[in-house]
Amino acid sequence: MTIRNIQVFAGSNAMKIIQEEGIRPERVSFLAGAAGGPKWIVLYGIDRILPEMLINGRKEPLYLVASSIASWRFAALAQQNPLKAHDLFREAYFSQRYSSRPLPEEVTSESTIIMNRYVNDTSIHHILNHPVIRFSLFSVLSRHLCNSDNRFTLGLGMAATGLANLVSRRLIGGFFQRVLFHDSRSVPPLVDLEGFITHKVPLTTDNFRDAMLASGSIPMVMSGVRDIPGAPRGTYRDGGVIDYHMDLNFGDDDRLVLFPHYTARIIPGWFDKPLKWRKPRAGNMKNVVMIAPSDEFVSRLPYGKIPDRNDFYRFAGDDDGRLKYWNTVIDESRRLGDEFHESVQKGTVKNIVKPL
Repeated sequence: MTIRNIQVFAGSNAMKIIQEEGIRPERVSFLAGAAGGPKWIVLYGIDRILPEMLINGRKEPLYLVASSIASWRFAALAQQNPLKAHDLFREAYFSQRYSSRPLPEEVTSESTIIMNRYVNDTSIHHILNHPVIRFSLFSVLSRHLCNSDNRFTLGLGMAATGLANLVSRRLIGGFFQRVLFHDSRSVPPLVDLEGFITHKVPLTTDNFRDAMLASGSIPMVMSGVRDIPGAPRGTYRDGGVIDYHMDLNFGDDDRLVLFPHYTARIIPGWFDKPLKWRKPRAGNMKNVVMIAPSDEFVSRLPYGKIPDRNDFYRFAGDDDGRLKYWNTVIDESRRLGDEFHESVQKGTVKNIVKPL
């Protein structure tokens, strides 16, 4: 099989394991997911093969660690029928419709409708009691100016955060604190969460929806989620502010971290997007196995790119055009899932993996 559609990268520990034994599902202890809005669409094909690859027949816990849109993807994966739930999520997500200049309240309302179409009380109960999955997601607790939903005040706070981030990523902590909402049975075995104040809050039936909504509540685009039950009081926003692409320490043992990603670049935090020099810590990546679409694959997509949030502006007034484009990417993304699954089953992944 000629691999043209996927790229596979591995950290130092992961590379040794793959060269010796390939990727064995029982070796994978973490599934990581990044923020990125509609970029998730290109990962649809990979998401579809994960239940068979990682969950069916599994006995050991699988920790799902995600922020923003990945939390929404993984909330489908952790349900009793993950393929059906994922299709419901896709259909709901694609049905978004907005006015020409939507206010945060409108985007928040539409997002709530999407969530409720595939996450109900029964599915929440199953997620929180899944036999092997331990679901967790990141949000941030806003501080000072960033605690306000007034656009001018919040805008000042975000600008100040961006300037602080130029000096040091850790200075974000003056404006946002990390919040890890996790399965009540066990906290993900992450190590040294990089100096940020981190609140660890068990997920319950009372706070699950609020936590999910908060994890994807983009500042200035959506309203913040206030006073989530069981968590410190305040305004909660998108977990990608701090944990955009999962630059986390997953530990020193031989557990693998599978990271389906839409690009070969790992950006630590939301404010690091324009900072080409800001990279993840090498030690944090040693057990990570990252799968991403190849440049050749992306070049063959309509417009030569994967979907992104700008599509709502690019196709303003032409939702049919946006959906045609997105559905084409969905169809093409199946190639990614098929190729990755085959490379793992046949052991050929060791021939294509590159250092991360």
